Amino acid sequence: MKNIDFYSVPSPCYVVDERLLRRNLEILDSVQKRTGASILLALKGFSMASMLPIVGEYLAGITASSLHEARLGYEYMGKEVHAYAPAFIEHEFEALMGYCDHLVFNSFVQWEKYRDRVKAYPGKKIECGLRVNPEYSEIEVELYNPCAPNSRMGITLDNFHPEMLEGIDGLHFHTHCEQNSDALARTIPVVDEKFGPYLKQMKWLNFGGGHHITREDYDIESLVESILFMKNKYDLKIYLEPGEAIALNTGYLVSTVLDVVKNGMEVAILDASAACHMPDVLEMPYRPHIIGSGKPGEKPYTYRLGGNTCLSGDVIGDYSFDEPLKPGDRLVFTDMAHYTMVKNNTFNGVNLPSIASYNETDGIRVHRTFGFQDYVSRL
Repeated sequence: MKNIDFYSVPSPCYVVDERLLRRNLEILDSVQKRTGASILLALKGFSMASMLPIVGEYLAGITASSLHEARLGYEYMGKEVHAYAPAFIEHEFEALMGYCDHLVFNSFVQWEKYRDRVKAYPGKKIECGLRVNPEYSEIEVELYNPCAPNSRMGITLDNFHPEMLEGIDGLHFHTHCEQNSDALARTIPVVDEKFGPYLKQMKWLNFGGGHHITREDYDIESLVESILFMKNKYDLKIYLEPGEAIALNTGYLVSTVLDVVKNGMEVAILDASAACHMPDVLEMPYRPHIIGSGKPGEKPYTYRLGGNTCLSGDVIGDYSFDEPLKPGDRLVFTDMAHYTMVKNNTFNGVNLPSIASYNETDGIRVHRTFGFQDYVSRL
């Protein structure tokens, strides 16, 4: 956050620090260079269009879960475009093929439905894969576990049909969420035991996302070992498609105190909303850090922070500060680049935060502000 004047941006506002983004990308690129693997940005986690050219300086491309994400990656990065969805939308499929280099199907029914259309697509070869479900995951929050019982994600071994693999170039698995490489090291043997016999006829294997590679305590050496093990054993191209790791700890949400009320404790009302602007605070749930704050009671003045919507549960959490809060004070939430921007909404007609970035050459650049037309045009 050095040199960033958070009072110089509109409020509320997301601010991405390009210096920190490049730091993450350099770490990811080092993994590519050491292993020969290709790392893709999963746009579901970070899809700030103005930052995609920077991402493209380092990574191999993007992975999409919809036609719009595929088009975004194609137009704003111009590198590899991979796509996976639990089920593709038929009337969008022709357009989707025009943007994609790889398509991953969630079931043999989907593969059979679209196989001939993919093969007949003129002008390029689209590589095709199948998502498998190894029925092994160490994700504790069920909401984010794609290998939970009765999951709709991927093909289990009992439902795998080797006789239908003609035209399939690779397999894909996704079993992680914000995890270190030790979880991957324990997952690889399960994937190998269940699907190894079929990897012998594949060109590539995609390890999916959820790898927290740019986290400070992440064990990159173990990741490299897992990549090289599968690469060398089956002579495969390896892909990874993290979303969060690209933008982890690179962005902020700048907010302003609107009022302070008292009801058993001091409650500060902000122009930033958990429900609208950082929904994972309520879904995960988790407590985002605020620059200069402490835990309740740690510093002299403790407040409950809430958003400016009519949802009673629009509460961000309890925080303490060195000085009393007053209307007009700026509070800056950290680690607000990934998932937060892509999941925000306009419940209650609350305006979306502006979007800005910072670099040492240009300083603050406001890329986008929002208003009434953005709200009314959605509905």
